[in-house]
Amino acid sequence: MTDHVLKVEDLSVSFPQSGGRARILHNVDFALERGTVLGIVGESGSGKSTAALAVLGLLDNGGSIDSGRVIIDGEDLYAKSAEERRQLRGGKISIVFQDPFTTLNPAIRVGRQIAEPLVMHRGMTEAEARAETLRLLKEVGIPDPERMAASYPHQLSGGMKQRALIASALACDPDVLILDEPTTALDVTIEAQILDLLDSLRITRSLSMLFISHNLGVVSRICDEICVLYAGRVVEYGKSASILTEPRHPYTKGLLASLPKMSRERHRLQPIPGRLPDVRKPLSGCVFAPRCHFAEPRCQTTPPAITPIGEDVAAACWRASELARTPWRIESSETIPRRVDAGDGKPIVVARDVERTFEAGGAMDGISFSLDGWVPRVSFGRKVVRAVDKVSLTIHEGEIVGLVGESGSGKTTLGRCLIDLISPTSGEVAIDGAQLLNASRSEKRDLLKRAQIIFQNPDSSLNPRKSIGETLERPLELVGLGREERQRRVAELLDLVRLDASYAERYPHQMSGGEKQRVGIARALSTNPRFIVCDEAVSALDVSVQASILNLLLDLREQFKLAYLFITHDLSVVSYIADRICVMRHGTIVEVGSTEAIIDRPQHPYTKALLAAVPKVPELRANLDR
Repeated sequence: MTDHVLKVEDLSVSFPQSGGRARILHNVDFALERGTVLGIVGESGSGKSTAALAVLGLLDNGGSIDSGRVIIDGEDLYAKSAEERRQLRGGKISIVFQDPFTTLNPAIRVGRQIAEPLVMHRGMTEAEARAETLRLLKEVGIPDPERMAASYPHQLSGGMKQRALIASALACDPDVLILDEPTTALDVTIEAQILDLLDSLRITRSLSMLFISHNLGVVSRICDEICVLYAGRVVEYGKSASILTEPRHPYTKGLLASLPKMSRERHRLQPIPGRLPDVRKPLSGCVFAPRCHFAEPRCQTTPPAITPIGEDVAAACWRASELARTPWRIESSETIPRRVDAGDGKPIVVARDVERTFEAGGAMDGISFSLDGWVPRVSFGRKVVRAVDKVSLTIHEGEIVGLVGESGSGKTTLGRCLIDLISPTSGEVAIDGAQLLNASRSEKRDLLKRAQIIFQNPDSSLNPRKSIGETLERPLELVGLGREERQRRVAELLDLVRLDASYAERYPHQMSGGEKQRVGIARALSTNPRFIVCDEAVSALDVSVQASILNLLLDLREQFKLAYLFITHDLSVVSYIADRICVMRHGTIVEVGSTEAIIDRPQHPYTKALLAAVPKVPELRANLDR
C-alpha cells in the first residue's frame, strides 16, 4: 500500500468577485508519498500558490473550499476546527515562502523567530528552545549558529536568510514541507547549495516536500514527480523523468520548448501563443485549446478528463497518446547566427577604467586603529565600497554582450554608469565616439538619446496612473515632438513590440507581465537609440513570456542594428542571446570571451563554478529521435 503523507482530492477553491465568485482551482488531485518531492509547475496565475495555501488551510481574501479534501497523515484538514487546523499545521506541515527578505521580521533577531514555534507548539522552555534553535541552524548549514541567532535579518545574506527560514520551518519536525519558489530570489550558486541542503534533509528526516516553481531546471534537479497546473486544473501528472523527456500534454511541451538551451546552435525559441484565460468567464471544452497547435473540434466543446498513459504519467488531453513524441513545433533547421565578427563593427560604447565607489554603513563601520610610536590613535571615517573597479569594455554596433555574475558583483552599477544613470567616480565613457562624462548638459542630453535602459520589473518602472500612450509620449515630448507626431510615433512603437495600437489607452494594471515588459522595450526604443542596457529584463517573467521577449529583442537587434548590454544572473538565458559574455565578480571583469568559448571552455574558476551550478532540464526524447 502506498504511504501517502499528503493527499489532495477533488479540491476546488474560489474567491469573491463583483457579482459572485471566481473559481481558481478546479477539482485538483495530487498525492505526496513519504520521503519524496512533488513539484507543482505552471505559469503565473495557474493556481500553484493557491494550492499551497489551501493545503495549509491559510486561504485569505475571502477564499473558500468549494469541494474536496486535504488529508494529512490520514486526518482531514477541513473537517477540523480552526484551532485544530493550527495545531496540525504546527506539528505536521510547514512552509518556506519565496522571499526571505519579506518573510523574516526585520525587528526581531533570527534566533528568536526560530525559537517562537518551539515554545508555542512543542512546549519547550526558553533554554531548551535556544539549544534547539542552535542545533537547527547548524543542521541547515549555517557555520556560526550563535552569531547568526543573535543577528537581525538585514545582517544576513540572501542564502543565509533562506537557510534560516528553512530552520524555522523545521522547528516543529513536520512531515511535509511546502516550498513556494524557495530559490527564485537567489543566485545560481546559492540556489545549488539550497537544493543540496533540501535533498539532504529529505534523506535524513524522511521529509516529504511540495516544491512550487516555474523553473523547470530546478524541478528536474530535485523532484521525483511533477504536477502541471494550467488555469487551476491539473493537465499532466507523473514521474519527473517521463514528463520532462516525453511530455504528453501540449502545455507541458510548450513550457519546455520555451526554455533557452546552453548550446552552440541558437534556434528561435517557441513560446506558447496567447495568455491564460480569464477565470471570471465561463469556459467550455479544453481550457488550453485556444493556445494549442494540436486542437481539434472536440477540444473546443468537451473538456478531456485526466487519463493514465502508461504506468508513469496521466494527462488531460484527447490526443495525449498519439502526441507523445511530437514536439510543440517542428524546430527550424535554420539557426540564428551569433555575431562572432562583432569586433570588426563600429564601436558604439567604449568604457575605459570605469570606477564607482560608494560610502556604506555608518561612521562606526569606518573606525580604524593605529599606533603612533606607543600611543594608540583612533580615526573615524566611512567604509568605502568599490562597486565597479576600473572596468574597460567595448560594445560594437549590432553586438549583444552578456554581463553575468552574482548579486553584488557590480553588474547593474556598471550598466547604469554606461548611460549616466549613475555617474562614475572616475574613468571614461564614450557613446558613438563622443565623451559622455565631461559633456555639457545639452551635449549629454543629445548623447543619451542614443542610450536607453529596460528595467527588470515592469510593475515598478511603469507609472500606474499614466496610460501606456502617456508613458510612451513623455520621452517624445522631451525631444520636442508635437502632439500629432507623438501619437503617430506611439502607434509605431506599439507595432514594433507587437502590441495593438489600442494598448495606448490601457493602464498597466490591465496588462500581463509580458505586455508590460513590451511597453518597457517600446519606451526604450522611443528615441531611436543605438545602445540599450537590458537589466535583468526577462528575469521576472514566466518561461513562455520570457521566450517571446528574447525573440523580440533579437528581431529588434537585426532590424535596427542595436547594441545591447544584457545583464542577467541566468546563464541559460545569456548563453542563448549573447554574442560575447563578460563574467563579473567583486566589481571587476574576471573573464570575457565569445559565448561558445565561455560556455564550452571556461578558464576562470569562478566562471566554472557558475556554470556547474546551473540546473539543467534533460533533453526531450522527440529531439533525440530526430
